[in-house]
Amino acid sequence: MNQKIIPDVVNNQTVCTVKESDTARAAAEAMVRENIAAVIVTDDNSSLIGILTERDLARQVVATGADASKILVGDIMTANPDTLTPDDSAGDALELMHSRNYRHLPVAVDGRCVAMVSIRDLYRTMKAALEEDIRETEAFVFGDRYGA
Repeated sequence: MNQKIIPDVVNNQTVCTVKESDTARAAAEAMVRENIAAVIVTDDNSSLIGILTERDLARQVVATGADASKILVGDIMTANPDTLTPDDSAGDALELMHSRNYRHLPVAVDGRCVAMVSIRDLYRTMKAALEEDIRETEAFVFGDRYGA
């Protein structure tokens, strides 16, 4: 189970970005439009400077009764988020997510976000790897009766 983040977990992904000067409402609308639960915050040079998640919006806007049209992304984002590299393993990513209670992690190269990994992506990858391990073990233990 040594899958790399790219290409084994995610590949050819378009990352949804917002600016820190965008409103929370605009970020939420982007999440709805793209059917995603987190957006990357970039500066004018497209460098990764933060992440904004549904959890951030729920806790810092909705639960406080704030006006999402007036709250700026830069005021509620997680600045300088932990990131993965394309060569990081799925297992390492899962461990980081578990230990820090994350559901999304940016994948960065030279300060730019090239992908976003979710806990669902990792679950799907790890489940497939475990199923393959089971098939291989059954084929070894029982011979060709269950395998080829």
